Amino acid sequence: MREILDIQKQLLPDLLDTMKERYTILHHIMVSGMVGRRTLALSLNTTERILRSEVDFLKAQGLIEIETSGMRISVAGRQLLESIEPMVKELFGLNELEERIRSYYGLKQVVVVPGDSDTSPHTKKELGRAGAAVLRKYVSKNEVIAVTGGSTMAEVAYHLTSSTSLKGCWFVPARGGLGESVDFQANTIASTMAKKTGASYRLLHVPDHLGEEAYQSLMQDGTILEIIEFIRKARIVIHGIGEAMVMARRRKVDEATTASLQNDGALAEAFGYYFDRGGKILHKMPTVGLRIEDIQEMDCVIGVAGGKSKGVAIASVLQFGREDILVTDEAAAVEVVRMLTS
Repeated sequence: MREILDIQKQLLPDLLDTMKERYTILHHIMVSGMVGRRTLALSLNTTERILRSEVDFLKAQGLIEIETSGMRISVAGRQLLESIEPMVKELFGLNELEERIRSYYGLKQVVVVPGDSDTSPHTKKELGRAGAAVLRKYVSKNEVIAVTGGSTMAEVAYHLTSSTSLKGCWFVPARGGLGESVDFQANTIASTMAKKTGASYRLLHVPDHLGEEAYQSLMQDGTILEIIEFIRKARIVIHGIGEAMVMARRRKVDEATTASLQNDGALAEAFGYYFDRGGKILHKMPTVGLRIEDIQEMDCVIGVAGGKSKGVAIASVLQFGREDILVTDEAAAVEVVRMLTS
């Protein structure tokens, strides 16, 4: 396949450019579900006039369907995207990024989607779709699956659908999270994932950020302890990765701790733990839920995060050495690879 693409690049470069453009349009329509021409043009940073001819071509080929409410992908269009995905990864240079990261960190799998989540809502949606696909691939029946909060995890939840492999599973929050926006709380995401897949769920109604006294008090509560024990049965965890200082502000970490994290070189946050460039844990928030020792015993740890701004944070968490699978985007992957040589 690579040899054919190399020949096409030399003899028919315009053909490959056209293929990229049409793939991108078709892919946007698939991820959007139903989308109007104006919205799609804005998302692709093009004009409706330029888009119109491409949309007409895709409709003539039977790859999309146009209704009064907008455009949607057809069954044939979805099948085409699935069949050409390996070629597209080669075309965008994503295979090489995936393999470099996978081999360097010793991961089971790396999935890189085109684009930059920082600047493209579509890329963030695609990140969620890819994360959902990876979860379906690795989950077994009757599993307990722990999930963290955040906007990326909310996208993963949105793209989950009913699956035989998820029947009988339980979704649980990896930690307390009542301090965040309701839509992005781990509780909300766990319940959404369960409802979308026909699985079950349990919730943990405790604040995300606790003082030591409050933490010790909660750990004496029999109901809370029972739920925590259930959460710690999880063999799969799917989680986001945050920039350390951004997450410290969002979690309302006190000024002294924030200053200490900054001075110590904290770059990433995951599971309530803060990591430096070498993957060393610098600080743990006193939160109720999964502990780092629970995560180290997991059968499958799936990290889903993207955006150029998170590249350094992703690399820091990978250096910790407990990830099994990474789902990220092109912009973040380029940053991670850049750090390998810097």
